[in-house]
Amino acid sequence: MMPKPGDVILTQVQFTDTFEIKKRPAVVLFEELDNIVVAGITSNMKMKGIPLSKEEGAVKDSIIKLNYIFTISTAMVSKTLFHLTPKKKQLVFNELQSRLKTLIQ
Repeated sequence: MMPKPGDVILTQVQFTDTFEIKKRPAVVLFEELDNIVVAGITSNMKMKGIPLSKEEGAVKDSIIKLNYIFTISTAMVSKTLFHLTPKKKQLVFNELQSRLKTLIQ
């Protein structure tokens, strides 16, 4: 089944500072032509981003990192873990929109 925007998935991620690939959670932003644009999720609570709690479905309290956006293929998705609440999806949208506004200013 194709992941939908707001799904938190488990996917293969290549780290930016090494060539190492590991399975990590990410939130689906959108899908187009079998490519999925996602934002990475970390359990490092010192990172900046949008908090995601265990009560919301995360394995650990985590951070959605909107500074770590990348594209994966549908084949890289291991499974869907849970879906963000409408309120959390709106928070992600608002933060992305705020960051993208700097492009036109």
